[in-house]
Amino acid sequence: MADTQSVAILIDSTTSKIQQLQQAFAELESHNAVSLNLKWKELEEHFHGLENSLKTRFVELQDQEKEYETKVMETQEMLEKQEAVVVAKEQATLEQLQEKRDAALSDIGYVFGKYRVISPVSMKDVSNGVPDTMIEEKSDVKPVTLNSDEVISADSVKEDNNPQSELMKLCEKMDSKGLHKFISDNRKNLASIREEIPIALRNAADPFALVLDSLKDFYSGEILGLDGKKDASLLGLRRTCLMLMESLGSLMEDTVSDYPYNKILTSDIREQAKLIANDWKPKLNDLDIDANNGNSLEAHAFLQLLATFGIASEFDEGEICKLIPAVSRRRQTADLCRSLGLTRKMPGVIEALINSGRQIDAVNLAYAFDLTEQFAPVPLLKAYLKEARKISHHKAGNASPGAQNELNERELTALKAVIKCIEDHKLEEQYPVDPLQKRIMQLEKAKADKRRAAETAKPQSKRPRANGTTYAPRVTSIPEKSFYLSYTISPTHSTYYGNGYQVQYQTSFIH
Repeated sequence: MADTQSVAILIDSTTSKIQQLQQAFAELESHNAVSLNLKWKELEEHFHGLENSLKTRFVELQDQEKEYETKVMETQEMLEKQEAVVVAKEQATLEQLQEKRDAALSDIGYVFGKYRVISPVSMKDVSNGVPDTMIEEKSDVKPVTLNSDEVISADSVKEDNNPQSELMKLCEKMDSKGLHKFISDNRKNLASIREEIPIALRNAADPFALVLDSLKDFYSGEILGLDGKKDASLLGLRRTCLMLMESLGSLMEDTVSDYPYNKILTSDIREQAKLIANDWKPKLNDLDIDANNGNSLEAHAFLQLLATFGIASEFDEGEICKLIPAVSRRRQTADLCRSLGLTRKMPGVIEALINSGRQIDAVNLAYAFDLTEQFAPVPLLKAYLKEARKISHHKAGNASPGAQNELNERELTALKAVIKCIEDHKLEEQYPVDPLQKRIMQLEKAKADKRRAAETAKPQSKRPRANGTTYAPRVTSIPEKSFYLSYTISPTHSTYYGNGYQVQYQTSFIH
């Protein structure tokens, strides 16, 4: 724009230049020694012609510039409209899913709501010989006849819906096997059970001995079977062991001062815990930290055992620090490190995470231990994203369609992870997320386009021809199926203590 203005100024100054030239020409003519064959009129017409030509060309260039700016604005408006359409479609899809979910819940509620709970008074009427009880919840529900053996008492429902009483009984009996079975059978109520366990452990004569006894089958088998599938029951048992140890730890922190639980942690209990830890430790020697993506259940359980029973000083501090990256994605990591007395070792742990490409975990721990001045978050996040893009772009040239999908998915999950970390720690002013969001939309659109292309390439169903034969379209290409599994957690992890939300990218901490 500045260049255009300078050109316009120069063109406007041509008239004054011509006048100056006319004066100079007149002076030349005044000298008899100089003979000029040209007349001033001819020169003036020549210069005015050049001036008009330049002005005409300048106007044309201005018109072309305005036309270009108009096209740019139209293109931007079109892109904004397309983005709005995509967002609207996503929102509509989410609303449809929510409506279906609400409808399903409504149907379930209708089925269970047909029968109301009978109070103890009604139970007496049944036992006194009243043959039938008519129950009508709503005007549009047909009456239902209940026999005496079909009536549900309010007391029994209350007992069934209250796991606290059963947990307390099991803890009073010091029944570790029963405790495991009860938790396994009531996984749907795990949230409430998790809250009640510390209270129930108060009723145990020796909560440390009870929890210690619950750990004996932790390594009773292998998680992965011969078919490569995980043993769900053993996995659930290990999660329960971790939950019980964490509950015991929180019990020690929350216990009122007049009940000396700390005195129950005797030297004999510590020695038994040390024996278990010595048995578990060699099993972690072959632990693949990178493969576990900072979410190792076994490493977490070992470290929690040291913290809960106060035996961390019995083991080498350096060896303990080496296990922290194996649990760096778990939400309890910071508190666990403090319980183990590793606060002064955290700079080294964070450095190890950075060197292994786990910058997001490093940022989370830097915030947890007030080390952000030593480990600046924004450069770490940018380095993490740069590395993900570098790998994606470097391998994209000769990649097959399936491999290209993996690379795009890698960059997509990295972008989402960085955005979540920025939002968790309120870094939007230092690292704006808008460019990252736009890149996500580009990758999502490319993924959707490839999915549609793959569906189009699928063979269609055979249809009969007029002569009775069948027609099958020729398949020119079948898309390669590939899945990107980095930073993926089993969905079953989300229902137990020490296990995370189901995510597909490196997160702040796993809850």
